[in-house]
Amino acid sequence: MLLFYSGDFGNENVELVQNVAALDFPKAVILGNHDSWSTQQFSGKRKDRVQLQLECLGQDHVGYKRLDFPLLKLSIVGGRPFSCGGQQIFRKRLLSARYGIEDMDASAKRIYEAALRTPEDHLVILLAHNGPTGLGSELNDICGKDWVFGGGDHGDPDLAQAISQLKETTTFSIPLVVFGHMHKELAYRNGLRKMIAVGADNIIYLNGAIVPRVKRPRNEQQTAYRHSVDSETSPQASISDVTKRAFTLVEILDGQVDRISETWVSVVGNETTLEEEHVLFKSNGQSSL
Repeated sequence: MLLFYSGDFGNENVELVQNVAALDFPKAVILGNHDSWSTQQFSGKRKDRVQLQLECLGQDHVGYKRLDFPLLKLSIVGGRPFSCGGQQIFRKRLLSARYGIEDMDASAKRIYEAALRTPEDHLVILLAHNGPTGLGSELNDICGKDWVFGGGDHGDPDLAQAISQLKETTTFSIPLVVFGHMHKELAYRNGLRKMIAVGADNIIYLNGAIVPRVKRPRNEQQTAYRHSVDSETSPQASISDVTKRAFTLVEILDGQVDRISETWVSVVGNETTLEEEHVLFKSNGQSSL
């Protein structure tokens, strides 16, 4: 099992990122725009909240680098950290100070170069905060602008450029690109976003931005949940402990993505139960979203 986190843990929520970093599972993480929400440039006097997040994540943060998992024969290549989508670079001072990145071309080159020394027998999966351009411009497309009339492509051009270069100049197998940022629920109650896109080259693009990812039961559900917890726990404490949490699961078989599902798990104290499962993709070509 390998955990992917595509960022936006909160508005520079260091405590939550520390909890993620402490998880005793193999993982790959990239920070998003909300993880650099207030910090426009690194502080020279003290560690700011962006520095603290990067420090606690250590090697698990894959921004502009590659993380190899030899036992899985898998390499994760990170996109541009702090991305906000679109044609402009977000938090340019942070990227310049830490990574020496000044423009989209330099960013694309950095992503591309991070992948070049991938072991020959490894699959390559790209993990970014936002997806690439070129996946559609309708408001419900996987990276489509849903907040403006007429939509538009809000993907990252540097990520698209890096993927294109990798396909043209290497023989790496790239079955999957994972990202978030573009929320499943569209603005102004315009419906739901397509969370899967399959390229002409069979690369699968997966958006995992289900927001909110953690839900608590509504008032009318609380009575039912109250009876399912330990009777020694006070009702008020029990209710506060009940959550439903979303996870996107990817199954890879023989070097290809076999199945992708959106799952919702109920958590009551230390007990977990699978509540819902929605299959987004099957290897026979069926895609429901």
